[in-house]
Amino acid sequence: MAATRLLPKPLHSFLPPIPTSQFSTPLFHSPQRTRPLHHRSRSLFSTNAKKKNPWLDPFDDGEDPDMEYGTLFADGKQDEDPVPPENPDNPYGFLKFPSGFNVELAGLQSKIRGDVRRCCCVVSGGVYENLLFFPVVQLIRDRYPGVQVDVLTSPRGKQTYEINKNVRWATAYDPDDELIEPMEYTDMIGVLKNRYYDMILSTKLAGLGHAAFLFMSTARDRASYVYPNVNAAGAGLLLSETFTAPSLNLSEGGYNMYDEMTEWLGRPKRNVPRQPVTPLKVSISKKLREYVEAKYAKAGVEKGKYVVIHGIESDSIASMRSKGDTDSLLPVQVWAEIAKEIRGLKPVFVIPHEKEREDLEEAVGEDSSILFITTPGQLAALIDDSAGVIATNTAAVQLANARGKRCIALFSSEIKGRLFVPDPEAKNCVIISSKTGKLIDVDTEAIKDAVRSFESFDNSYVLV
Repeated sequence: MAATRLLPKPLHSFLPPIPTSQFSTPLFHSPQRTRPLHHRSRSLFSTNAKKKNPWLDPFDDGEDPDMEYGTLFADGKQDEDPVPPENPDNPYGFLKFPSGFNVELAGLQSKIRGDVRRCCCVVSGGVYENLLFFPVVQLIRDRYPGVQVDVLTSPRGKQTYEINKNVRWATAYDPDDELIEPMEYTDMIGVLKNRYYDMILSTKLAGLGHAAFLFMSTARDRASYVYPNVNAAGAGLLLSETFTAPSLNLSEGGYNMYDEMTEWLGRPKRNVPRQPVTPLKVSISKKLREYVEAKYAKAGVEKGKYVVIHGIESDSIASMRSKGDTDSLLPVQVWAEIAKEIRGLKPVFVIPHEKEREDLEEAVGEDSSILFITTPGQLAALIDDSAGVIATNTAAVQLANARGKRCIALFSSEIKGRLFVPDPEAKNCVIISSKTGKLIDVDTEAIKDAVRSFESFDNSYVLV
């Protein structure tokens, strides 16, 4: 008897019968025919909006103009998360579980609005650059109520957030370090992934390498500055939003160096008007005030009866100058001439390193008041208790403007002065610039005339 031949069964024997009446069009049809008419015409009549990257989602045609959002998809800003009641028996108030420990549920309207519950900011630079980032942090807090803002920056930049109450965690990780160890790199990626960020912002000019670092954080929105040249190739594929830097040194933009980022963060969306950028503000804790008060009292000065002098020439990294202005320090001899013109108030010289003390005592005398201060928090507390500030383009100028103190700012050129201190009259700041483009050639006579104004200056109306 011949063996029976095994034949393959037809496909319809494995699948249930599919009624053809449910399909108004054939199953296999070209996408061009099945696509509605308004989808095809949208690309022809597009506005001047920024084009979306087709590599991120090739099937995303943008927002549907026929979609109407009702009560299900709530407009406006996000709602703050409810706070658990405080437990009087617990010294910490209530127990906060780590992110991802319990199942977290979010409403559909939260997804539609693009709510941001946790935001991470990768800030490039030192004290000065992080200090100018404070208005951006405030903008994020105002735009997304209840958001938790964390910062990733250099060890020097981390010290700045001692005077910022809007930042939850500040982590020391220098994004500008080109020789980062692989173990530290992978560990930081794991830290960012475990915090479950909704949005990550970066002020470091990104190429493909830094964009990959932000992409591996698994944040939903990834926005960063990119190089203004070919080094930015490939970065846009891994980022949700890019800002092309005006130059290779972002700090050259001065006070408004983050204009492109604030323009995107404060954009109007879903019945929310444009969010304005607030001025720079700093907060000083009571513990920090007491520590600095004891420090300057030991130096022999009283509260409100001294002038802070900052910007002494030094090679220390604690000089707190901007990366956008390399010529922003004056030698000791120039400061000694300026200090002689101060009447009625005592000059307090701030040095960034103890090795400068001996040269300074030689120039101004051993009985002068010299304070060794390296952190921006201590400098802010010292300025807040003073009658005014005389400084070059260092963090002392911005801290004096933030606390409403009278300031005499010395710049190497008039252009630098307008960039770093816009609208100086409203900030009670006097700008004196050099006509040669070098800070050492600044007009000392103009400085002496401005210093004499401290004698008649009334501190009773200074904002604190």
